[in-house]
Amino acid sequence: MLSLKDIKKDYVVGDSTVSALKGVSIDFRENEFVSILGPSGCGKTTLLNIIGGLDRYTSGDLNINGKSTKDFKDCDWDSYRNHSIGFVFQSYNLIPHQTVLSNVELALTLSGVSKSERRERAVKALEQVGLGDQLHKKPNQMSGGQMQRVAIARALVNEPDILLADEPTGALDTETSVQIMELLKSISKDKLIIMVTHNPELAMKYSSRIIKLLDGRVIDDSDPLDKNVVEPIKKPEKEPTKADKKAAKKERKKLKTSMNFLTALSLSRNNLMTKKARTLLTSFAGSIGIIGIALILSISNGVQLYIDQVQSDTLSSYPLQITKTTASIGEIMNTMAKNHEDSANHDKDKVYSQNAMGEMINTLMEETKVNNLEKFKKYLDDNSDLKDLTSDVQYTYATTLNVFSESDSGVMQVNPSTLLEDMGYMSSTQMEAMSMSGSMGGMMGMGTDVWSEMIDNEELIDKQYDVIAGRLPEKYNEVVLVVDKNNEINDYVLYSLGLLDPSSLNGIVRRAMAGEDISVDSEQHVYTYDELLDLKFKVVPTPDFYKKKDGVWEDMTGDESYMKKAVANGTEISVVGILRPDEDASSASISGAIGYRHDLMTYLIDEVDNSEIVKEQIANPDIDVFTGLKFKTDENAADTDSSSETVSDSTADTESKADKTADNSDTDKKAGLVAGDSSMEIPEGMTEEQYKALMEQSGASDTGELADMGMNAMGSMDMSAIQGGDMSSLTETQKKYIASLSDEQLELMKQMLKEQSDTNADQLANSGKYSTSNYDNNMKTLGYSVVEDPDSINIYPVDFASKEKIIDIIDDYNDSVGEEDKIEYTDYVGLMMSSITSIINAIGYVLIAFVAISLVVSSIMIGIITYISVLERTKEIGILRSIGASKRDISRVFNAETVIVGFVAGALGIIISYLLTIPINMIIAHLTDVPIRASIPVSAAVVLIAISVCLTLIAGLFPSRVAAKKDPVIALRTE
Repeated sequence: MLSLKDIKKDYVVGDSTVSALKGVSIDFRENEFVSILGPSGCGKTTLLNIIGGLDRYTSGDLNINGKSTKDFKDCDWDSYRNHSIGFVFQSYNLIPHQTVLSNVELALTLSGVSKSERRERAVKALEQVGLGDQLHKKPNQMSGGQMQRVAIARALVNEPDILLADEPTGALDTETSVQIMELLKSISKDKLIIMVTHNPELAMKYSSRIIKLLDGRVIDDSDPLDKNVVEPIKKPEKEPTKADKKAAKKERKKLKTSMNFLTALSLSRNNLMTKKARTLLTSFAGSIGIIGIALILSISNGVQLYIDQVQSDTLSSYPLQITKTTASIGEIMNTMAKNHEDSANHDKDKVYSQNAMGEMINTLMEETKVNNLEKFKKYLDDNSDLKDLTSDVQYTYATTLNVFSESDSGVMQVNPSTLLEDMGYMSSTQMEAMSMSGSMGGMMGMGTDVWSEMIDNEELIDKQYDVIAGRLPEKYNEVVLVVDKNNEINDYVLYSLGLLDPSSLNGIVRRAMAGEDISVDSEQHVYTYDELLDLKFKVVPTPDFYKKKDGVWEDMTGDESYMKKAVANGTEISVVGILRPDEDASSASISGAIGYRHDLMTYLIDEVDNSEIVKEQIANPDIDVFTGLKFKTDENAADTDSSSETVSDSTADTESKADKTADNSDTDKKAGLVAGDSSMEIPEGMTEEQYKALMEQSGASDTGELADMGMNAMGSMDMSAIQGGDMSSLTETQKKYIASLSDEQLELMKQMLKEQSDTNADQLANSGKYSTSNYDNNMKTLGYSVVEDPDSINIYPVDFASKEKIIDIIDDYNDSVGEEDKIEYTDYVGLMMSSITSIINAIGYVLIAFVAISLVVSSIMIGIITYISVLERTKEIGILRSIGASKRDISRVFNAETVIVGFVAGALGIIISYLLTIPINMIIAHLTDVPIRASIPVSAAVVLIAISVCLTLIAGLFPSRVAAKKDPVIALRTE
């Protein structure tokens, strides 16, 4: 079974070599009690360690079950010790911080035995040595004899083939020694026991075989294995097949020892618990760096959350805006700055003018372009990344939101608001400009309209506003009223909405400037929530302002009864909620006092598009539906220009062509007669009687009335229709006027047209041949829009980082299209601010770098503490190696210890940091009004704990490597 062949063991001590064993050859039986006697230093313990695989022989061979160990690797020796050898030491070598049961279970843990089986076998082994009732005691709570019994139970629990006992009774009294020897003798019936002892009496009494050593050699063997005994003839072994080799490899793998990490954690935890104070102090020292970084992160996180909120709120008011007609403000500023920086090329002896205005106008014209928003909108809609980068993408249209309120006194226009114009504060043109500025995402901070479209992001609105009454709108015909943080509404809004009488302000500015005494209602009015939630308005599409009369569409906004009816038939809008800005919100996305949903605008666009007047204008793109006249085109515009040149030439030659002037004068008289101009003399060829008859026929009482009738009729008359005899293009009024003319007058008109056709074409065109408007202007007047082709696009980024990514998306689009489709946009926030987030992050990183130094220092300290722990647990290392633990297992034990310390340090640091954020937030709240709340993100806390564990693990790699390399024989001798 076990055979030693010429075993030699040499130790190198300095420059000399000491031979501990000098060619020892011994064969052992499978079950016998062998005692090895000899004086100290004769090599007894060295021989025992070599047999147990703790020490390596220098030469010779150790055969186990006929297999040589010359080629054994470390893992083979570990497996051999764990499965075939059981050690019983003089000093017991129990792990003090483990219970009796855990000490015995340890060898089974390395064998990979399940927890239930491990417990069962350990209890059985302890019962076998008479300690079944001492399972949960610690070694220091037991007597020497009991501890040795525990050591024997540990040696037997893995059912080894060989039990090695090194002076098992050396530290025991006589009575206890006898008990231990009796126990070993009973075990020897089934196992091979090899005992090293200095007590020949015990050896003679209990051993079946005594071997004596002296100076590293066997000098006596009381019962050597008889070499003359004929052993049974064994059949020669066959050459192993691949299947045999595979099975053998599988068996070796099965026998391979390994300590799982949980066992290592358990060992280290129990060890650390025996030194609670030192462990806590070490962990606290390691947590200082974590506390510093955690506090920096908590404050940085609070600042970042505030910045994110500011960014989100700010960007909800200042979006990336893309309009159909736009100018790159950045480019304009850069160009003008560059021109201003150019050096002057004149002397400085005089004062010279600088062409600033001209350069500004030229630059503005060069940088202004028309964006193809229809194509760009499709690109945005197809971009899947845009959703995560934006709070909303808002499409605005030229369709006017006409809002009215009804009362007993009539109807009042609420939006677009005319309050400032009625006050005499500014003209309608200035009002329009103000409305445009108010629609620019709040960029100008002012606007005349109190109605604005809400951002289509309910989550953002919830963050920015508190619903103090009612709810958020859910339908297109529902709106919300927005009050300020003090629950107040500006009186401008109250007047605009009709809650206060706006007529009391009519002309008030003009009267004030004229020096009149005026008074303004300064009383503070109070409204209940219910009163405001009862507000109703009516939305009227622009086409409903027009009524078709005599074949053309007439603007009826001046007709009070018509407008009452139009408003009554409008879409009712209800106020369903009242919002108040959140106290922590730095900005608000709703720029007006009334916020409406985007689908109200899409509803209005549909109403406009389906109106009769819009359909008629689309069906007749060449005819002005308001006048019935044709629009000017490129072709007829050229004709008009040619006629104008003729008139100019004729006028220039007037003085040199007297005869032609006389003819023209006569023709002008005829024209005046036809038009009824009383200032004109009776033309040649017409008697006074004929002139009077003309007056009577026209129904005019005097020449002044005749002049008004004629000029009104001819003011917009298509003269070519008279010449051609086609009256279909004339209005009913014009047809009536033509019918009132006598044949003589009509003939006179035709003669006049013929005479003036070459010299007065431009005058005729301006007197009613073509419309002064065009198709696009008419459609804009009617509020016509196409959903796929917005008037402007407002992109609301989530934060500044997202804004940069959105700009990259726009740049990618510009790179993919032709020059005519490239998009120019206005980045208001980019013009006003730099990236604050980058600055905050940079400051945070610098502070973290400084604090990280303490983290590194504390990690080094933990490494030192771990090294001290290695020195303290050197005997434990030897014990673990003796029961089959590998070098890797030893490293794992100390790595587990550093992991525990690192985890405790990290957790302690986070807990302390969380507690410290309480006074920090109190101090911040006391010193500033900024709503910054220091808080450690959960993810950051987890990462910091992980960093702490990793750093301590790295710091413990060197000590654990030192521990793994310790010689188990030397380790076992350490006290």
